[in-house]
Amino acid sequence: MSGQGVGTDAAASAAGVAPLLSAEGLRVVFPGRRGAPPARAVDGVDLDIGAGEIVALVGESGCGKTTLARSLLGLVRPTGGSVRFAGAPLTYTGKALKAYRKRAQLVLQDPSGSLNPRHTVYDAVAEGLRIHGYAGDERAAVAEALSRAGLRPPERFFLRYPHELSGGQRQRVVIAGALVLEPELIVADEPVASLDASVRGEILALLLRLRDELGLSALVVTHDLGLAWNIADRVAVMYLGRIVETGAVEDVLTRPQHPYTQALLSVLPESGGEPVVLAGEPPDPARIPSGCRFHVRCQALASGAAAGVADRCRTEDLAVLGGGGVACHLVQAAAVQG
Repeated sequence: MSGQGVGTDAAASAAGVAPLLSAEGLRVVFPGRRGAPPARAVDGVDLDIGAGEIVALVGESGCGKTTLARSLLGLVRPTGGSVRFAGAPLTYTGKALKAYRKRAQLVLQDPSGSLNPRHTVYDAVAEGLRIHGYAGDERAAVAEALSRAGLRPPERFFLRYPHELSGGQRQRVVIAGALVLEPELIVADEPVASLDASVRGEILALLLRLRDELGLSALVVTHDLGLAWNIADRVAVMYLGRIVETGAVEDVLTRPQHPYTQALLSVLPESGGEPVVLAGEPPDPARIPSGCRFHVRCQALASGAAAGVADRCRTEDLAVLGGGGVACHLVQAAAVQG
């Protein structure tokens, strides 16, 4: 498990160290189609990523993870809230955004779709350097990036095309393409989802090594809590556009408090218990329920375990969760009683 010696929000705050990336009250609303209400894909999110920290953003498909990740990179312009990087607000003008994207890079889940089949490995990795007008030794920079990504000797891969590589090698090329610009942050969207199980561990080990050797920060978007356990220092659990639980990986994954986190963990083989089957599908982000947005699927509410706060669950919204903790009426009521 990762996270040895890496500060969390609390540690960084105590030391007076500002996070590398910080989102506050972030919202992304997409216009409704054919008279439908607007879709609140990201509906008020506070999230910090510290220097040298790996944060896992987990949740079901459609919960808003990818939209949040892209808005943090400036690929999707938020409709509300703010993003700060290294203490400065993110500016969405062309020149400023181009400079920011050199410091914060995206790694997509499907390396086959990320790589142009007509480009050699060398050209794929060198593309970012050319876009940003790199004035140094391009060949040396490409070779160093490939080597850091675990493709050695790098010159052996220069003239290869994507179809000549394995899935793991293609993902390493994509990572090298991000590393060549020497970013401070990478956002990896399901970085091992398309890979064989035998290769996943190698890519995760690579990301951990890059964190340790380069001080690289990372936001890893995933639906797999097992992956979060193996790579993350901190976990943020997202449901229907909001973070509902966040904290150190050991705390969230060994002592989950939110019923949604408990349900996600229950399906892992090592959980040892019966899987929790959530009722129905996640609600439409254009029609978010009143009260706690999870209440229509909550196993605690359905079983009667939340009887004392059931009315609040159905009618009272919860504040945006920032820093760390759990956004749940049941958990909050238990804390007061305790």
